[in-house]
Formats: sequence, C-alpha cells, structure tokens
Amino acid sequence: MKSSLLSIATVLLLNNFIFSQEIIVKSLDVYTNNNEIALPVLTGDNKLVIEFDVQAEYIPNMNVVFRFCDKGWTPTQNIFLLNPSYSTAYFLGFDDLPVTLVEDARYHHKSNYPDDRDQVRFPFSGKWRFYLTDTQDSSIVYATGKFYVVYSQVDMDIIMQRDELSDKNYWPVELAKSFSLTSDFYLPEEFYPAFVDRMEIIDNQRVYYPIEVDRTTNTLFRFYKWDANRHFTFTARDIPAGNEFRQVDIRDPDLYSGRDVPAQIDGLEYSRFFLNYEKSDLNGGKIYENYRDAYSTYHNVTFSIRPPDDVYGNIFLVGAFNNWLLSTDFQLFNNDGIFSTIVTLKRGIYDYQYVVGDVENGKIINADWLILEGNTWTNRKEFDVFLYYNEQDKGGYERIIGYKRVRNL
Repeated sequence: MKSSLLSIATVLLLNNFIFSQEIIVKSLDVYTNNNEIALPVLTGDNKLVIEFDVQAEYIPNMNVVFRFCDKGWTPTQNIFLLNPSYSTAYFLGFDDLPVTLVEDARYHHKSNYPDDRDQVRFPFSGKWRFYLTDTQDSSIVYATGKFYVVYSQVDMDIIMQRDELSDKNYWPVELAKSFSLTSDFYLPEEFYPAFVDRMEIIDNQRVYYPIEVDRTTNTLFRFYKWDANRHFTFTARDIPAGNEFRQVDIRDPDLYSGRDVPAQIDGLEYSRFFLNYEKSDLNGGKIYENYRDAYSTYHNVTFSIRPPDDVYGNIFLVGAFNNWLLSTDFQLFNNDGIFSTIVTLKRGIYDYQYVVGDVENGKIINADWLILEGNTWTNRKEFDVFLYYNEQDKGGYERIIGYKRVRNL
C-alpha cells in the first residue's frame, strides 16, 4: 500500500513538473490554404492555417481559442457573439523537428480551420483573433494572431490610379507620388444605407496601419459620396507609392551555414530613395523552409545600414518577421554612422524595410517609411479592401459586407 501511494505521488510530481515547463512559441505563421503569403482572409471557400514551432522540453498541452473582435481587434464581450460551442480546438498535435541541426525549437504544429472534427466555426463576418493557450488554464497565452472572416454580399468596383499629393510643396518631389483607390458600389436591398460605416484598406499586409475612409471623412485626399439612395463611393488618394520591399533570403544552407549570418551577403545596406528596386517582393509576406528539412533551423541575422548624412532620427527595422509593427524592440544601434541590429530568424525569406522616427515616452513618433526606401509608381502593391457595416442584430457589431483584393499593376 505504501509503495502504491509513493508511485501515485511520483506521477503527480512528474505531471506538475511537465505542466510548469517553459513553453516558447516561435515562427508563428497564419495564412490560408490557397495563398501562403497573403493577408489571411477567409471567404468561405478556403481555410485558415496556423503553423508554428515550440521550444519546450516536453510536448506541450495547448489549445487554440478563437474570438470575434471589434474595430480595434479587442475580443468582444457580447454574449451573442462569443460562439462558445465552436470557439476552441483542443489538444493540439505536434511533430518532432529534425534533431540533428534544428536549434532553438523542438516541436512543430500545423492545423486547418474550420477543422474536420467540427470543433471550430466562424459564423460572423469581421475581425477575428486566436490565442494559443494552455490546455488546463486558458489565461496562460503563449501567442496570438489576427485574421479576417468575410461573407461578402456587396460587389465592389475598385479603381486604382496614379496620383500626386498637392497639399504642400514636397521635397524631394518623389515624396508626392501616391496611389488613388476608389470603391464604388450599390447597396443590396437587405441592408440599410444609414448603417454603411467605412472602407478600410490594408496596404501590403500592414494591419497595424490601415487606411480608412468613413462617413465623416471629407478632405482633399479622403472623401465619401452617397446619392441618398443606394449608390456609395469611398476614395483614398493619399496612399504612398512606396518601393518594393527589401528581402532577406537565408534559405541556401551553403551561403548561410553558420549560426551568425548577415541579412545581405555584402553586409552593409544603403538608402534606396533614388533607386527603383526592380526585383518583385512578396507584398509584405514571408516563406519559411519546410519544417521537415534538417536545415530549417534558426540564425542570428545582422541587419546593417549606413544612412545618408542628411537623414536624422532613430532607425527601426520592420518586416514580415514582426508583422510590420513598428517597435522600439527593433531599433537599430548607431556605431559611428552604421546602424545595426540582430534578429533571430528561422531559415526562409522575409520582406522588410527601414523606417526613420523619433522616440518619445517609449513610443515611436514622426515615423517616415519613405526616406530610406523611396517612393515610385513602378512599385507593385497588393491591397485588401474591406467594407464595414454597423450591424444592429445580435446586440450590434461591426460587420464586413464587402471585400476585394486588388493590385495596382
């Protein structure tokens, strides 16, 4: 009897040890099964794919919890929108990563949603978030991601044109180059014109910096028209032309064989303001090497740039590896005129760029996305255009009723 009690106690201690292990999610990738590199938008004929690595000593116990969100990506507290019966995928499965060369991670997960077991459904058209949580305690969140669900009922005509800003004198004059995007549509009978809210444009996957035109907007560059019946027009004329993104491509194990590697083979980078970068980018995306590849490991990648002497301010690195979010965590350090930082990346290819800005109270202000990268009409860009409606049903929520993905060229 004493021996049995001792065995039970040993098992409980072991379970508590495994339960309390450190779990780090890495290389989180969110996309759809019909487009690996674009903004994740579910349209009813595709599925959401969630894929990531985990650094842990033992196979982790994890769930995925899905939540419908408001305009600012905050999960709703509206009980009619909580979707409790179909909001969680339980006990995620994991594959072992190759143990010979892959460092910094031990397990890999990949799953599609809605899933075959009918655990998860997305009944509402709008913004959604998912949370990778502990199976026993959902308040323990290891990582989170964003995606859109669209049940489109409005056919939008999108017109793209080259445009030029004229509200002030721009110098260099290239800074005035922009794109104009107009969405023109007729509202179906089942919708009320008074509840049509706004148009939102996501430029090359930069979800944190949407271009918005709402019903209260009427400026030189963003304006809204309505014929007092069912014909609507939303226009944004001030979309920066930009340039093709820089790319770090560390897929070749012969060129990038060591743990510490440069972002570019020749090391130092410079301003591209007066260069038309002709190599096509991934429109803000990234591509990881197959996780089963023995060389699909992690590298410490050094990014270094020497800016022109007339460029003042702090320099920040932003790209597909940090979801295009400007952050002081990715500020470059100045060493005698050369600005550098090191980022740990999984072997793959990533779009990125350098942004100049100031830091005030820990926040980045006066961000300039163009001065080191250029602004040219030859840039090929991808835009995701969403039409929002103030739905009055189910307690009220912001609903996407129209959607289209377009390219300027």
